[in-house]
Amino acid sequence: MIIKVCGMRHPENISQISRLEVNWMGFIFYEKSPRCVRTIDGMARNHPINKAIENDSMKKVGVFVNATYRQMVETAAAHGLNYLQLHGNESPELCQALREQGFFVIKAFSVGAAADLQRTNEYENCADFFLFDTKCAGYGGSGKQFDWSMLASYQGKTPFLLSGGIHPGSIEAIKNFTHPQFAGIDLNSGFEIEPGLKDADKLEEFLDKIKI
Repeated sequence: MIIKVCGMRHPENISQISRLEVNWMGFIFYEKSPRCVRTIDGMARNHPINKAIENDSMKKVGVFVNATYRQMVETAAAHGLNYLQLHGNESPELCQALREQGFFVIKAFSVGAAADLQRTNEYENCADFFLFDTKCAGYGGSGKQFDWSMLASYQGKTPFLLSGGIHPGSIEAIKNFTHPQFAGIDLNSGFEIEPGLKDADKLEEFLDKIKI
């Protein structure tokens, strides 16, 4: 199971979490998010977040909302991003263009009803992973879990991550969830002390239990 911790922005906290059994770490480049990474030196490679990760095998995920191709490619180059997660109304053509540039693409979908999953059909061959999040007024970050049973209607071939409202009490629900394309989980606000600051002890305890 892929473990992704998203919404990181404090260097010391990034170092803490990078020492845990986490596979992917997400950084949000959407200015309206309270977890936005605010670059302080023109997004240069010596930005603090690039120095804080202590696990060389950890993959860095950049989260974008309706950013341009150029914005994403330049940000990815500056921060050494491996994956680009698109949370807005990005087209299949844009996803494909980013993949052709050598990036892995995660396309996020807001799910409030089974019918919302029909949109994935357009992206079936131009994304490496899907991410299913709770439908809300904004672009993610609701802190609420949607009804995972709706995903039984997803018949696509693209693997996906579960997101939205996962917290320390979600362990049994995750262990009981089955789907042939279920690849991992996305952890964010359910493990925060404040927006962008994760509780490393809670995360470590959760990770120990989820792998039993």
